Amino acid sequence: MKPLRKAIFPVAGLGTRFLPATKAIPKEMLPVVDKPLIQYAVEEAKAAGIEQFIFVTGRGKSAMEDHFDLAIELNDTLRRRSKQPELDAATTMIPPPGDIICVRQQEAKGLGHAVWCARHLVGDEPVAVLLADDLILAEKPCLQQMAEAHGKVGGNVVAVMEVPPEQTSRYGVLDPGREDGRLVAVNGLVEKPKPAAAPSRLAIVGRYILEPRLFAMLDRHDVGAGGEIQLTDAMARLIGGGPFHGYRFAGERFDCGDKAGFIEATIAFGLRHPVLGGAVREIVERYGRGGRAS
Repeated sequence: MKPLRKAIFPVAGLGTRFLPATKAIPKEMLPVVDKPLIQYAVEEAKAAGIEQFIFVTGRGKSAMEDHFDLAIELNDTLRRRSKQPELDAATTMIPPPGDIICVRQQEAKGLGHAVWCARHLVGDEPVAVLLADDLILAEKPCLQQMAEAHGKVGGNVVAVMEVPPEQTSRYGVLDPGREDGRLVAVNGLVEKPKPAAAPSRLAIVGRYILEPRLFAMLDRHDVGAGGEIQLTDAMARLIGGGPFHGYRFAGERFDCGDKAGFIEATIAFGLRHPVLGGAVREIVERYGRGGRAS
């Protein structure tokens, strides 16, 4: 079994639910407390041992590339002003040269199509896929948990969580089999089923570890729910050809593609912030009592 070294970040979306904030900047660059969403995703991947970060981008997404590049003038200014903590914050998160690769998704044809656009960069290795919109707060990063499980069982591993019945139509949903601790064998996958047709309430969230056979399935360009090429449909065709598990990760997931979820994530991460946590708690408590900002 080859090691997990590569990760795909599908970041070509327009972020229309956050307009006008995303009119001129990518939604993945929206900050939760003091880091943009894409940085959280990259740091999570790095903690799982990822060495190559593949961004599937679109027009107007160059700010993400710039974020992970050296800003010479900024760095020189911070040095002259003896702002070492700020300099460290701006530079230590940058991967080594050549570790970030960008490829364009020229048309919005769905998540499956976005992942397919990176096929030549993956080759015959397992690959992780991280959706930056899904921000996960965990003691041990979610992908690291999954990578450790993958090292034991191999095959395909997807992050899952239970959702209310009325929300199954938003997700790919598992037809679950035998459970072993946090691992759940996958008997089938259904993309965005109506509650009455859902085989369970175990929904896939934006973390995947997938075998390279996936790309042969995506090569078919079959159109699924919403008139798009769905990643879930391609994954479903892998079932039976090797191990396939859902992984009940330890942590809390926030849907940062939704405005309310984004606000909730900002509060949750703010409360955990080593410097700002106390101030954020006071703000939350004041508003909880019906108070107002002074």
